[in-house]
Amino acid sequence: MATHHGLRHESDENFSDDESFPLTHDIYGGSTRTVPDTKGWDVFRDPPTKVDSGSMANQKCLDITVKIFKAIAYLVTFVIVLGSGVIAKGTLLFMTSQLSPDKVTTYCNRELGRDKQFVVKLPQEERVAWMWCLVFAFWVPQLGTLFRSSRMCVFKSWKKPAFSHFLIVFLCETAHTIGIALLVFYVLPDLDVVKGAMLTNCVCFIPGVLGLLSRSNKESKRFIKVIVDLFAIAAQATGFVVWPIVEQKPEMWLIPVAIFLTSIGWWENYISKHSPIPFIKRLGKIKEEFEGCRYFSYIFISIWKCIIFMISLLVIMFVKHGEAGFVFTDFSPGFGAHKITILEIKPTLGGTTMPDLTELITTGDDTTINANDMSPVYVLMINILASYLCYIFGKFACKIMIQGFSYAFPVNLTIPVSISLLITACGLRNDDPCFFNETLPGYLFYQSPPVYFFNDFITHQHAWVWMLWLLSQTWITLHIWTPKCERLARTEKLYVSPMYDGLLIDQSMGMNRRRDDEADVKTEELDEIQKEKGDEYYETISNHTDGSTPKTIKNSDHITRIYACATMWHENKEEMIEFLKSILRLDEDQSARRVAQKYLRVVDPDYYEFETHIFFDDAFEISDHNDDDTQVNRFVKLLVSTLDEAASDVHQTHIRIRPPKKIPTPYGGRLIWTLPGKTKMIAHLKDKMKIRHRKRWSQVMYMYYLLGHRLMELPISVDRKAVIAENTYLLTLDGDIDFQPSAVTLLIDLMKKNKNLGAACGRIHPVGSGPMVWYQMFEYAIGHWLQKATEHMIGCVLCSPGCFSLFRGKSLMDDNVMKKYTTRSDEARHYVQYDQGEDRWLCTLLLQRGYRVEYSAASDAYTHAPEGFNEFYNQRRRWVPSTIANIMDLLVDYKKTIKINDNISMPYIGYQILLMGGTILGPGTIFLMLVGAFVAAFQIDNWTSFYYNIVPIFFFMLVCFTCKSNIQLLCAQILSTGYALIMMAVIVGTALQLREDGIGSPSAIFLIAMTSSFFIAACLHPQEFWCIVPGIIYLLSIPSMYLLLILYSIINLNVVSWGTREVAVKLTKKELEQQRKEAEEAKKKAKQKSLLGFLQGGGTSDDDEGSIELSVAGLFKFMLCTHQKAGDEKAQLIHIADTLEGLTKRLDHIEKVIDPQGHASRRRSMSASSRGDHHHLSAVAEDPTEESSDSDSETMSTVPQNKRDDLINPYWIEDPDLRKGEVEFLSSTEIAFWKELLDKYLYPIDENKEEKARIARELIELRNKSVFAFFMFNALFVLVVFLLQLNKDQIHVKWPLGIRTNITYIEETSEVHISKEYLQLEPIGLVFVFFFALILVIQFTAMLFHRFGTLAHILASTDLNFGCSKKKEDLSPNALLDRQAVEIVKQLQRLQGIDDGDYENDSGSGPDRIGRRKTIHNLERAAQRKRQIGTLDVAFKKRFAKLNANPEGGNVSLKISTYYSNVFFTTGTPILSRRMTMGKETMKALEVRVNSVMAERRKSNMQTLGAKNEYGNNNVIRNHRNSTTSIPIKDVFDNGPNGQVNKAYEEETYGSRSSLPMHPRNSVNWKGSLSRM
Repeated sequence: MATHHGLRHESDENFSDDESFPLTHDIYGGSTRTVPDTKGWDVFRDPPTKVDSGSMANQKCLDITVKIFKAIAYLVTFVIVLGSGVIAKGTLLFMTSQLSPDKVTTYCNRELGRDKQFVVKLPQEERVAWMWCLVFAFWVPQLGTLFRSSRMCVFKSWKKPAFSHFLIVFLCETAHTIGIALLVFYVLPDLDVVKGAMLTNCVCFIPGVLGLLSRSNKESKRFIKVIVDLFAIAAQATGFVVWPIVEQKPEMWLIPVAIFLTSIGWWENYISKHSPIPFIKRLGKIKEEFEGCRYFSYIFISIWKCIIFMISLLVIMFVKHGEAGFVFTDFSPGFGAHKITILEIKPTLGGTTMPDLTELITTGDDTTINANDMSPVYVLMINILASYLCYIFGKFACKIMIQGFSYAFPVNLTIPVSISLLITACGLRNDDPCFFNETLPGYLFYQSPPVYFFNDFITHQHAWVWMLWLLSQTWITLHIWTPKCERLARTEKLYVSPMYDGLLIDQSMGMNRRRDDEADVKTEELDEIQKEKGDEYYETISNHTDGSTPKTIKNSDHITRIYACATMWHENKEEMIEFLKSILRLDEDQSARRVAQKYLRVVDPDYYEFETHIFFDDAFEISDHNDDDTQVNRFVKLLVSTLDEAASDVHQTHIRIRPPKKIPTPYGGRLIWTLPGKTKMIAHLKDKMKIRHRKRWSQVMYMYYLLGHRLMELPISVDRKAVIAENTYLLTLDGDIDFQPSAVTLLIDLMKKNKNLGAACGRIHPVGSGPMVWYQMFEYAIGHWLQKATEHMIGCVLCSPGCFSLFRGKSLMDDNVMKKYTTRSDEARHYVQYDQGEDRWLCTLLLQRGYRVEYSAASDAYTHAPEGFNEFYNQRRRWVPSTIANIMDLLVDYKKTIKINDNISMPYIGYQILLMGGTILGPGTIFLMLVGAFVAAFQIDNWTSFYYNIVPIFFFMLVCFTCKSNIQLLCAQILSTGYALIMMAVIVGTALQLREDGIGSPSAIFLIAMTSSFFIAACLHPQEFWCIVPGIIYLLSIPSMYLLLILYSIINLNVVSWGTREVAVKLTKKELEQQRKEAEEAKKKAKQKSLLGFLQGGGTSDDDEGSIELSVAGLFKFMLCTHQKAGDEKAQLIHIADTLEGLTKRLDHIEKVIDPQGHASRRRSMSASSRGDHHHLSAVAEDPTEESSDSDSETMSTVPQNKRDDLINPYWIEDPDLRKGEVEFLSSTEIAFWKELLDKYLYPIDENKEEKARIARELIELRNKSVFAFFMFNALFVLVVFLLQLNKDQIHVKWPLGIRTNITYIEETSEVHISKEYLQLEPIGLVFVFFFALILVIQFTAMLFHRFGTLAHILASTDLNFGCSKKKEDLSPNALLDRQAVEIVKQLQRLQGIDDGDYENDSGSGPDRIGRRKTIHNLERAAQRKRQIGTLDVAFKKRFAKLNANPEGGNVSLKISTYYSNVFFTTGTPILSRRMTMGKETMKALEVRVNSVMAERRKSNMQTLGAKNEYGNNNVIRNHRNSTTSIPIKDVFDNGPNGQVNKAYEEETYGSRSSLPMHPRNSVNWKGSLSRM
C-alpha cells in the first residue's frame, strides 16, 4: 500500500483535479489518467470566446436604461408626492378659511377706486358651498373604499367578522370621523391658516401612546426608545392647550377633543400582539383576526362614515347658528348664481391685523358683484386630485422600493413647505390685496395670520412649539423611513385601511402605512439559521431535520427553495448547451449569494437554495453488444459531453466538471453532477420499459419525488412542512431553454407578493432562423403583449408554459391537482386534453382550485422554435385542440370556478367566450375575408369569388381525411405559398377598397386601430420593437395559420403522437426479423386481395423469377425459364458482418483477460480483485455471453458468469462515454418509494391491441363529431353573412361615417342636385367588426396597465449604485458593502484567472499594443499550469485569504485596493470593473469583515490538516475524511468533513473529493507541507 501511495503522490500533479480521486476503484480496471500531459510543443490555446446569445444580448444597454429610469422615478415620485401633498393641504385650509361667518377680507380697490378701501364678508350661501366641498372631499376616498371593498367581496372571497371585533373598529372609525368633522368645521375656520397647518402635526397622540404600550421587552435599545416616546407624547399633548391659551377663545377648547378623536383612527397600526400589557396584546389579536374581514366590514363602515360626517356637520352648524336647515336650502344658490356684497370702509391707518367687522366704519357705498360659482368646484377638484395623486404615487414609491427618499421624506416635508408657502402668500396679499387678482376671485383668500406673526415667526414661541410637534410626528411615524416589505407588495401589505383620509393626506400616509411589514429573515437570525442547517458547508436543498418533530417553525423553513425540473428528449447539442449555460449561471448566482451570506454576513432578501433535476425520456436503447442489455442513448451521451463546454463558456476559462456519480434506480438510472457553485444537477434517466415515458409522466415523477417523498416524508411537524411547501418552488424548464438568474428572481418576487399565486410564467422568445421563426417572433410578441397581459390584468393567465414557469409546491400538492394530474388517459378526450396540452391542463387544475396564475413580462426566456413548416404544423396540431379542450373545460364549469377562484369573474369568462367564438369561427371569417378581397382585387362578382375560394378548401379537407400526414403537410405548404401570393394581391385590393370607401369606413377604422395598437405595443416594449417587422409575414400567413392550420388540427384530432423531435428507435435483431416478416405477410395479403389476385395465386411463387418476363399493366405476367430467385445479397452480407462482430468480441475478451490494465473493460466484473491474483497466462476463457450453455462449466473455472442486477450492476453503468464517475446506490427507503410509485402511477402501459384499437376508434369518432360541429358552425356563419352581403341593398345598416356627397349641376334647369351616399353594411358583418374591435380595445387597455406594472417590477428590482438615491445613513460603508456583497463575491469567486495567473490579453492601449502583447509569457504560464480549480468557493477562499494575507503588518486597506486593482482590472474581463464601484470606505468595510471572519476563525481551536494546508494533498485529506469532530459554523474556512451529509446527493465537503483543492506546482514533500502548516 505504501508503494501505491508513494507512486500516487509522485504522479499527483499530472492528474486533472476533477478526476484525481477516488476513481482508482478496481471496477474500472486501471489508471484514471484520462487527460494527457501537455507537451512543450502543444501549449497553444483556444480560450472560450464570449458569445452573447438570447438572454445575454443587450443586457448592458438594458441595465443602464433601467437605472436611468429608476433615477427619474426617484425624482418624479418625490416631486409629485410632495407637490400634491402641499396642494392638498393648501386647498383644505383654503376651504376651511371660507367657513367663518365673521371673516373679513380686504378687497382689491383697483377697479372700484384706488383712493378707497374695501372689504368683503362672505354671504351664507357662499359659505354653504364651501361646506359641501369639504363634505365631498371627505366622501370621495370613502366611496373609493366602498368600491374597492365591494369589488373584493364580489370578485374575491370574504368572511364576516365577530360582532365584538366589528364594534371596536366601528366605534374607532366613528370617533375618527367626528374628530375630523370638529377639526374642519369648528376648529380650523377660527384659526389662521398657519396655526391650522401647524395643528395638523398634532393628531398623533393616540398612536404615540399605543406605540409606547406596544413595545416588547425583547426590543433592542428599549429604554432609549421609551424615553423618546414619552417626549413625543408630551410634545403632542402640548397641542391640546397651546392654541386655546394663545387665542383666548372658549371655543378653542374643542381642539383637545377634536385632535384626540381624530388620532383614534390610526389605533390599529400601533397595536402589537407582542406587547407586555394584556389589554394591548388582546387588541393585537383582535386586529390580526380582523384582517380577513376588513373588506366586508368596510362596505358598511365607509357608508357609515359618510353619514356620520354629514350628521356632525349639521350638529356643529346647529350648535353654532341655532339651525342647520340652511345647509340644504342654500345648496343650490351656493353652487349657482349669487351676489357678493363689497363694503367700502373708511381707510384705517397702520394696525397689525384686519379689524373685526364691528370695528369697521362703513361709508354706506356698498357694491354687489356676481360670485364666481365655479370656484368651489375647481378647488374641490384640485383637492381630490392632489390627494389621490399623493396616495397613488406614494404607494408606487413603496412598491418599487424607493420609500425613504420618495415617500417618507416628502410626507414629512409637506407641513414645513406648506407653512413656508402660506406665510409667503399671506404676506404678499397683506402688502397688496390685488396680488392674486388674476388667479383667485378678490373676495376669496386664506384666513391670514396677523402681520406681526410674519415678523416674529422665528423668534416667537410658536415656531419652536411647532418644531416639537413636527419632530414628535416624525418619531411616531419613523417606521415609514425603514420599510421591510418585499418588492411590489400588495396594498393590503402596505396600508392598514384600504384607502386614505382625503382631508389629512400626509398624516394618513404616515400613520396608515403598516409598521408590521416584517421581513422573513432578519440579520440577527442569520447565525440561528446556519445552526439550524447544521454545520455542513452546503447541503443540496436543506431538509433541516434533526430527527425530532418540534412544533415551532424554524427561520430556515422560510428560505426559498427552487427545484429546476427540466424534461429532455431529443434535444440537439446547441439546445443542450443553452440550457446548461442557464443552469450554470443560476449555480454561480446561488453560490455568490450563499458565500456572501456566510462570509460577508449580509442578509440577502433574494437568497435561495437550488437544485437541478433533468428528466430524460426514453434515455435507454438496446446495447450494441447484446440485445438483453441496455445502454444510454446518444442524447444522454451528448449531455455528458457538452457540460464541460457549457461550463467553460459561462466561466470564460477551460474547466472540466467532475464526472457524474452513477446510480442504478428502479426507473432506469441517475447521474449526479456537482456543479462549480456546489449545487447539484441530477439527470434521471428513464427506461420506457420500466416507467411511462412522455412529458406528463415526467412531471408526475418529479412532483411525487420532490413534493411527496422529499418533503412529505420528512420527520418534522406538519406546521414546518406547511411553511416549507409554501416556500418551495418548481421551476419547470424545457431542455432547450435559455434564461438569466434575474428572470427567476422576478418570478419569485411575484410568488412572495401573493400567497394565492400558484404559478407564474415569463415572456418566451422564440429562437432560430428562417421564415417560420420570424412568423413566430411576431406571433409570440402579440400573444404576450396583448393576450397574456390581458389575461393577467382582468383575470388569470390560462396557460403557464412548461418551457419556463414557476409553480408553488403547496399549490401543486392541493386536492385535485397533483393526484388528478396522474389520471391515465382512458377516453379519447383525455388524450387531447391531458396528453397533448399537459401544461395548460395543469394550469386549469390550479385555477379550478382557486389559485392565481400570473405573467411577468420582465422575466425573459428564450426557446428554440420549430424552423420547418412540417414541424411547426405538427406542434400546432397538438396545441390547437388541447387549448380548445381546456378552455371549454373551464367555461363549462365556470360557475364553480368563479365561486372558488377570487380572480376569475363573470366579465372574464365573457371575454374568454368572445375569444373562443373567434377561434371557432376563425376559418369562416378568413374565408369571407378572402371572398371579399377577391372581389375587390380581381374585379369579379361575389359568386365567382366564392367558388374560387371554396374549391381549394374542400380539396384540402379531402386530402386531410384520406392521405397520410406528409401528403397533407405538402398540400398545406403548396396552398400556403399560393395564399401568401394571393394575400399580397388582397392587401392591394383592400387598400383600393379603403380608398373608395374612405377613412371613415368600419374596415379602415378597424385596420388603423389594429395597426396602431400593434405599433404602440411595440413602442412600449422597446427591447422587442423589432418583433413587429415580421408582421408582414404574419399578414401573408393569415389564411395558412387561421384556416388551413385549424382545419389540419381538427381533422387530425385522432393523431396523438408528439410530432416534433421524432427519431427512429433502435430495434433488437428479433424485432427487426419480426418487422421483416410482417412486411412480407402484408405484401402477400395485399397481392391476394388485389384485382385478379387469384389468377396470380395459381402461378409461380414470389421466390420464382424468370430469365425473360413480360407483363401487361400488372394484369398478366409471363415468365419464361423460371428458376429459384437468388438469395438476397444484403441478408448474406448481414450474416457475414454478424460473424465478424462475434470474432471481434472474442478477441477483445482474450485481450482483456491477458492485459487487464491495458484494456479498459466496459463490463463491470464482480471478480476483478481475485482475477488479479491469477497468472496472466492462465487458460483464457471465451466471453461467457458468447458461450453456449454446455461450455459454461469450463468457463466458470476462470471467469465466473457475470449476472446482472438492474439495481446493482446494470450494463449502462460501465459505458465509457458516461465518464469514470463513482457508482453509488439508493437507500432502501428511496428504492421502496420508487417501486411503490411505479406500481401505482407510472408502470409502463402495455401495448394491448384491443385497447389500442378501441382508443383509435373513439379518437376517430371524436374527430368526426368535432369536424362536423366545426364545419356546421362555420358553414352557417358563412352562409348567413354571404347571403346578407348579396342582399345588402334590402337589409343593411347605414354607416354614419365616411359619407360621400355627390353634387350634380344640371345646366338645362340650372339646378344643383346634392345626394348623400352612405356606406351600406350587412348587420352580421358589422357585429363581427365590433366584436373584434371590442377585443382589441380590452387587450390594448390591459396591455397599458400591465406595462406600468412591469415597469414598476423592473424598477423595484433595480439598485442604483450612486448615492443621490439613498438617505445619508444608507451610505455608510457597511450599507454599501451589504448592497454590493453579491457582486463582490461574484468577482472573488471567478474561475477565470485563478489558475492562469491573470492571463493578459493586451498590454495597455495605443497603436503598438498588439506588439506589446506578452504572448510567449502567457503560453509558458499556461504550460506550467497543472490543475484547474473546479469549484467557485475554492476560488473565493483563495482570493479572500489573499485579502487578509498581510504578514508584514501593513495596511490591509492598501492590500485590498491593490489586490482589487490587480484582480479586477487586468484579467481581461472589463465588465466586472464596470459593474463595481469599490470606494475606499467600502474597501475599509470589506477589510473589517475580512478581519472579523479571520478572527472568528482564529478563535476556534480546530486546527485540522485539511483546513490549514491551502494546497492540501489528497492523501493527507483522505486520512481525515472520517473525522467526527464538531466544527462550529463560525470556522468559515475550516471545512472539514463534518455536518449532515445526504449520502444520495452530497459529496463530502471542502478537503475531500468535492473541494478540488489546489495542488502545488512542484512536488510537495512532507517536510515542506508540515513547515507551512
